[in-house]
Amino acid sequence: MLNAIKRALIVAFGLVLQFGFSIIIRLFFYKYLGIINLTYCLISILIVLGLLKNSTRLSNDLPWIILILIFPIFGTILLITLGKNYSKSKLLRNIFKYENEYKKHLVQDPKIEKEIQEKELDNIEYLLHRTDHFVSTNNRVSYYDFGEKFYPELLKELKKAKRFIFLEYFIIDEGVMWNGILEILKEKASQGVDVRIMYDDMGTLALLSTNYAKELEQFGIKCISFNKLSPFRGIFMNNRDHRKMTIIDGKVAFSGGVNLSDEYININSPYGIWKDNGIKIEGDAIWNMTVMFLTLWNANIQEDKDIQKFKYSFDHSFKEDGYVIPYGVAPLHKDLIGEDVYINMINSAKKYLYIMTPYLIIDTDMVNALCRASKRGVDVRIIVPGIPDKKIVYTQTCSFFKILHDHGVHIYKYTNGFVHSKVFLSDDKRAVVGTINMDYRSLYLHFENGIYMEQVSTLKEIYKDFENTLKDSKKLEDEDIRTGFIKSIWQAILRLFAPLF
Repeated sequence: MLNAIKRALIVAFGLVLQFGFSIIIRLFFYKYLGIINLTYCLISILIVLGLLKNSTRLSNDLPWIILILIFPIFGTILLITLGKNYSKSKLLRNIFKYENEYKKHLVQDPKIEKEIQEKELDNIEYLLHRTDHFVSTNNRVSYYDFGEKFYPELLKELKKAKRFIFLEYFIIDEGVMWNGILEILKEKASQGVDVRIMYDDMGTLALLSTNYAKELEQFGIKCISFNKLSPFRGIFMNNRDHRKMTIIDGKVAFSGGVNLSDEYININSPYGIWKDNGIKIEGDAIWNMTVMFLTLWNANIQEDKDIQKFKYSFDHSFKEDGYVIPYGVAPLHKDLIGEDVYINMINSAKKYLYIMTPYLIIDTDMVNALCRASKRGVDVRIIVPGIPDKKIVYTQTCSFFKILHDHGVHIYKYTNGFVHSKVFLSDDKRAVVGTINMDYRSLYLHFENGIYMEQVSTLKEIYKDFENTLKDSKKLEDEDIRTGFIKSIWQAILRLFAPLF
C-alpha cells in the first residue's frame, strides 16, 4: 500500500511539474516557445533513442517511450525514480559484491557438465552459462501438491535441526501456520541452533509490527526485514524479495509457492480453495540455495566471514537419476533469467507444455513463444485462478486470453478457487517449480528463486498434480473470452503500463 502511495505521489509530482513548467513557459517565455518546444522534442528523442539502443525487451520499454515522447519532464522523472538505475542503492551494491565474492563457492562437477554437453541438455547449459549456480545429480526431490501437505513435512524437518535454520519468505503472518513454526524456532534457538529469518518488508506490511524483527531477537532468533520501506530510498523500493526458502543444516531445503500464512494451508482462505505447492530437496543442490540466502543476508549485515561452514557434505548417494539446479533471479542483472528459463522450456517442448500461474501478464516474447509452440503441435495448457485475488491484475491476465486462445493455447480457470502455484512441466522430461509468476513483477523486478529439474522421477508427481487440477478447472471457449469494446480498451491501457508498476 505504501509503495503504491509512493508511486502515486511521484506520478502526481511529475504531472504538476510538467504542467506547471508548461504554464510558466507560456506566461513568461512565449517569445521563445518555438525554440523551447524544439528543445523538448530533441531531449525526448535522445532519451528514446537511448532506450531503443539498449533495449532487450522492447515491450517492457514501450511505456517509457510513450510517456517521454508525450510528457518529456514527467516521463524523465518517472524513468529516473522508477527505472533501472541501481547505482545509488547501498544494499544493491552489497548484493553485487557478495554475488561476485561467493562465485568461488559454487563449483560445477566437470563430469556432470561433460555429461550434459554430450546429452545436449540445452536448458541446463543455459543456466550453467548465464548464472553462477551448478547442476547436481545426487539429490532426492519430493513434491507436495497443496500447502497443507507441505506444512507437516516442514515442521518435521525443522524439529530435526542441529546446526542452523535459514528462512527467507515474502510473507509471514501470525496465525496457525506461523505460530507452529515459531514455537519450533524458539526451542531450537534456545538449544544453540543458528536461526535466521529474512522476510520482505513490503510483503509483511500490515501483517507484522514494524519492530517484529527486534521482537524475535529476544528469543535468540536473528531477523532481517529486507529492503525496509522508506520514502527516500528511490527506485529500489520496487524490488522485493519474493523468494520462499527454508534451509535446514544444509541437509534439507524447501521451496515452492507457499508463504508462511494460514491461507497457504487452506485455513481461512478468502478465495476458495488455495491451490499451491511445495518442494523438498535433499542432496547437493541445497548448496545453491544456501549461497543464495547468505548473499542477501550478508549484503544486509555482513555477518559471515566463511560460508563454507554451512555446506553439508553428503557421504551417501540418493537413488534419484536426474539433474537438479536451484537458481536465483535478481533485478540487477541484464539477463532476465526467470523469463528466459520459461521461454527456453516453451521452445524445447515437443509434445506438451503445462503451466500453472496466478498471474498472466507477459511481454511479446513470451506471447510469441507460447503461440509458436502451439502452432508446431505442442499441447499448451495454462491454468489460472477462477477466483482472483486482485481484480485489476486479473483484468490484465484476461486480456491475454484471446490472442493465446486464437493461436491454439488452451486456457483453464481453476473453478475451486485461487491458483498460486508457479509450475512449468513439459514432455515428462523437465519442470520448473518455484516462486516466479508469469508477470512483470516476478520476471523483471523481484528477487525470485526456481528449481529446474530434468529427467527426475518426481516429474510424475507434478504431472499427476496437473491432471487433478485440470479436473477441477474449466476450459475457456470462444464465448468465455469475448469482451466488449469498453473493456477491451481498459485492458489495453492496463497492459500498456503494466511494466511500470
